[in-house]
Amino acid sequence: MVEKRGAIVTCIDMDSLAQYENDAKTGRAEALYNLGLAYSTGQGVAPDFIAAHKWFNLAALRGSDDAKSWRNQIAREMNSSQIAQAQKLAREWLNIFK
Repeated sequence: MVEKRGAIVTCIDMDSLAQYENDAKTGRAEALYNLGLAYSTGQGVAPDFIAAHKWFNLAALRGSDDAKSWRNQIAREMNSSQIAQAQKLAREWLNIFK
């Protein structure tokens, strides 16, 4: 486990990441949240705040308070263009995987 931003984060391997991606397609908040953690911390993928914001935003829409908190934290490290891009990607994802 790794501690990031005051939370304990489980190290994510490639198999887990693939499972989270599959589960995210069904709208599982936990899977969406775990993808946000992966991209925000660089666990199993290169760190990408735009992708992390997208996943946290989707998890927040499914009721995850932790995702809201993480989304707000990384948003402070992003510019408005990056946030807009993340929001656009979240909307596009929702149009595909409602």
